[in-house]
Amino acid sequence: MSLGDEHGYGESSRAGDDGAYGGYAGTGQTRTRLPEGGADPRRGRSSSRSLVTIVGVVVLLIAAIAFANRGGSDSDTDGTPGGDKAETAPTAASGERPVETKTGGIPSGFTHDQQGAESAAANYSVVLVSADILKPVRRSEIVQQVFVADKVADLEDNLNKAYDTDFLTNVGLDKNGNAPSGSTYVSRTMPVGTKATSYSDSTATVEVWCTGVFGMASEDTTSPVTSDWFTMTFQLRWADDDWKVDSFAQKEGPAPVNGDNKVSAADEISKAVEEYGGFTYAR
Repeated sequence: MSLGDEHGYGESSRAGDDGAYGGYAGTGQTRTRLPEGGADPRRGRSSSRSLVTIVGVVVLLIAAIAFANRGGSDSDTDGTPGGDKAETAPTAASGERPVETKTGGIPSGFTHDQQGAESAAANYSVVLVSADILKPVRRSEIVQQVFVADKVADLEDNLNKAYDTDFLTNVGLDKNGNAPSGSTYVSRTMPVGTKATSYSDSTATVEVWCTGVFGMASEDTTSPVTSDWFTMTFQLRWADDDWKVDSFAQKEGPAPVNGDNKVSAADEISKAVEEYGGFTYAR
């Protein structure tokens, strides 16, 4: 996978939790099912110091993901060599249910068709830019589950180098990816839609349009939780009776005009992340 203008997002990580990561178009519309499982941030963002800090964190995330992605597939992100060009996906949901199974907490068992590939890409976009990626043990589990076997060793090594102690310190986390006591590191991705740009029985290229939130929910943070829009492009391969990631890339947008929503306090953000569960996605 080779990244250009990349950011990453993901789940949340409360200090001491086991899962954590905070990092950093399509025409289809993704369906979901029911969940499975105070300083004013705007005031902090108004200062030049806050702005510089946020930009710095994003730059660090971009650099880390790009570094981790070295040595990935050289496949063209606009299509899979030898694959049939897929027609533009309709905006309406397919009506098919999401997968019912999980392996290591990650949705699995996607159908061997274009719709299954799109569903896999949507769910993988959530986990690959989730808070868990910054947890060394959990990161290893994710990589082994999501990627094709012949890419696991190199990618895991690159990710370990990219998300080292210095990186974690720069985003406000300890060496285990935990937020400081009393703070919550937020990083959660929500797929908006999917589009298969190439498909064959053995490979597929799928774009996932996403929005996400990331930052530290804390009363004294200089990098409060903010939002972003980005598109992930997945090169998928049918392996071990499921769709697996061969490589992926990420770019900015498409992004709408920001609304005038009232910014919530840090404790509201932390509470929302803890109380609102995620989804299993289906095309």
